[in-house]
Amino acid sequence: MAKGLGKGLNALFPGESLTKAESVEQIHVKSIKANPYQPRKVFDDNAIQELSASIKEHGILQPIILRKTGSTYEIVVGERRFRAAKLAGLEEVPAIIRVLTDEETMEWAILENLQREDLTPIEEAEAYHSLMDNLGLTQEQLAFRLGKSRPHIANHVRLLSLPEKIRNYISESKLSMGHGRTLLGLRKKEQIPLVAEQVLKEGLNVRQLEKLVQKLNDDVPRETKTEKKQDLFLAERESNLRDYFGTNVTIKKTKSKGKIEIEFFSEDDLERILELLNE
Repeated sequence: MAKGLGKGLNALFPGESLTKAESVEQIHVKSIKANPYQPRKVFDDNAIQELSASIKEHGILQPIILRKTGSTYEIVVGERRFRAAKLAGLEEVPAIIRVLTDEETMEWAILENLQREDLTPIEEAEAYHSLMDNLGLTQEQLAFRLGKSRPHIANHVRLLSLPEKIRNYISESKLSMGHGRTLLGLRKKEQIPLVAEQVLKEGLNVRQLEKLVQKLNDDVPRETKTEKKQDLFLAERESNLRDYFGTNVTIKKTKSKGKIEIEFFSEDDLERILELLNE
């Protein structure tokens, strides 16, 4: 995490004091632009209107965080408050100006949303992917910096390998993250869109979907079925490996030898798995 980031984040909340070099300034709304690293893609209009009504009556109780970019300011934290303030007709908003790098700005925006649980699973996945890509981090390193578990990061990032339509369903809360993870368990990936539509049509919960996916995966030639049989020890190891790598892992064993198959869905996914293998 960027140096001093944890301390800075604590100062975002009411009751925390500013650093000696900082003060709250009134900044004209026309001088403020959105954060290009904002992980939230969807803002609830009703929630913005409710906040706007509160701001009209009580004002902005918590200043937003900005950074100077040329002759304007860029939002680091507080875009929802800024939107509500504009809707309320405010010409100026209280703000704290901080000197931050692009990397720090990205981390602040993502962490603030994660702390407030404002992101959809897909937005969270895209935020993790963006941090890893821009900061050159592995999943393990990112998990440590954000205080998350590595499987938590991996399970979210895996969602990005779903077809765009399915990702949209998750963002719109038509499907849950659990549905998305279960759909990725289909061995025939071309079945994902059709199965997703069946889930929506029949209102299947995650447990029901798991049974359907298992049935579809078992619908293979007889010789493959006999090969898939394994003892409980191997089944447990498969489960542990799936959690570690964040993808499907299959252990195939014969009398004297066997193999472990690890699925990947893109070049980036392959690089992620190779990094884990090298740790």
